[in-house]
Amino acid sequence: MPESDPELKTVQIIGCPEDLGQAKRGVDMGPSAMRVAGVVEKLRALGHTVIDSGDIVTSDMASEQPGNPNLRWVDQVVKDMEVLADVVEAAVRAGRFPLVLGGDNSVSIGTMAGLARVEPRQGLIWVDAHPDFNVPETTPSGNIHGMPVAAIVGDGDPRLTEVGGVTPKVLEENLVWIALRDVDPRERDRVRASPATAYTMRDVDEMGMRQVTGEAINLATRGGVDQIHLCFDMDSIDPRHAPGTGAPVPGGLSYREAHLMMEAFNDAGIITSAEFVEVNPALDVRNGTAELAVELICSLLGKRIL
Repeated sequence: MPESDPELKTVQIIGCPEDLGQAKRGVDMGPSAMRVAGVVEKLRALGHTVIDSGDIVTSDMASEQPGNPNLRWVDQVVKDMEVLADVVEAAVRAGRFPLVLGGDNSVSIGTMAGLARVEPRQGLIWVDAHPDFNVPETTPSGNIHGMPVAAIVGDGDPRLTEVGGVTPKVLEENLVWIALRDVDPRERDRVRASPATAYTMRDVDEMGMRQVTGEAINLATRGGVDQIHLCFDMDSIDPRHAPGTGAPVPGGLSYREAHLMMEAFNDAGIITSAEFVEVNPALDVRNGTAELAVELICSLLGKRIL
């Protein structure tokens, strides 16, 4: 790409090795795995300016106690997310594209808090096998990585909803889920009652990825919203292609469906921040899941076949 290309960005990579939002060790190594897979070098090869600000310091599961069984490690997660919110906010105010590397999906609470401090009206496209829409009263596990979307729209424990001092961080009408296929029983009722839009894997099968992506963009930008944050959980992809994740569910996105989605987002030019989460090298095969995450990041940020 020529340096005058308007699609070129200053990308700030922010590692958040949070692992307290779930119960399986190893996801804290996700940011390192994506760096090993060449995320910095490959984005620079596309012509982007890349600033790697390293990892924020997060609490250590080995030296902490989970506390409330319906909100495991909540105080520690909140502390970490406040730090992340500050870093993301600073990146946006500096005119950079924040690219957050997780860590488990509780990371999104901090990311969205930082974004909402700068621009309260954001769209959110959440690509995940799970809606992550539980609250303490509905969670079967107490794991906070199953609650971030609820917290982001202002529902759930106040310690989570008020991270960053902004609540809600996204209006439900601007929230779109893609690739859902594993929903907890009481969580299902909450999703059905929400004004947000959910595309399950059946919808992807029946409609095709291009239509789903186009509709998702239109829905996420309702009401004059012109910025969309993309949260991409690697368990949205079928575990045949992405085995290194903590909650794999058969029947997910194919390799090409995932890339087509990223290419369509790039075509639309509407994604203004992104995060890729739930890469767990301890469960992976030859770092393949991290390598796929980096490939998808590159497609999102302009890599094309021709």
